[in-house]
Amino acid sequence: MFIEQPAIWMRWLYPNALWRMNRHERAVYLTFDDGPIPEATPSILEILDRYDIKATFFMVGDNARKYPELHQMVVNAGHRIGNHTHNHISGLRYSIHDYSFNVEKANAYLHTDLVRPPHGWMRFDLYALLSRKFKIVMWDLVTRDYSKYTTAEDVVNNVKRYVRNGSIITFHDSLKSIEKLRIALPQAIEWLRDQGYAFKTFEKSSLMLG
Repeated sequence: MFIEQPAIWMRWLYPNALWRMNRHERAVYLTFDDGPIPEATPSILEILDRYDIKATFFMVGDNARKYPELHQMVVNAGHRIGNHTHNHISGLRYSIHDYSFNVEKANAYLHTDLVRPPHGWMRFDLYALLSRKFKIVMWDLVTRDYSKYTTAEDVVNNVKRYVRNGSIITFHDSLKSIEKLRIALPQAIEWLRDQGYAFKTFEKSSLMLG
């Protein structure tokens, strides 16, 4: 993920994936990749609870295996769970068999119909295979909270600059991002609310292509 908002040609690569939700509805979808981990997940949950917001956590299966109590905390708080593979593997470096096996291994812990490929890439044949069982969720806005070159202020400014109706916004439930998110996430949420955005999750009954 090197750009804040993906180009049209990237969306064409995976035409039935979710990149953006209803562009006519003033709502956003907060997502958090890579957790759960003790150093970050509880802080994110506390912030979301403070603002009474539900989000979607795209979890690494092995992290859910190692920290089942954190996985359960997210579930108990009413958030959506997504699959981010078992070992955060690349969709370009592994065979269809090995990658799909890794996704299924993660799903033994996660029990979800949502998948987001790490780094946002996978071969088209793998995408076609996974799409038979899962809804592939990409993003409309990457905050770049994981980058050592960004500050908390940069993260908030990326949200302000690129958000729009139906944006799927990607943050990270990780060591690289958590210090920034403790500052940036509340500020981004408050700004989004001031702009009239509602916060939604991916309900099975209301998925729609962006």
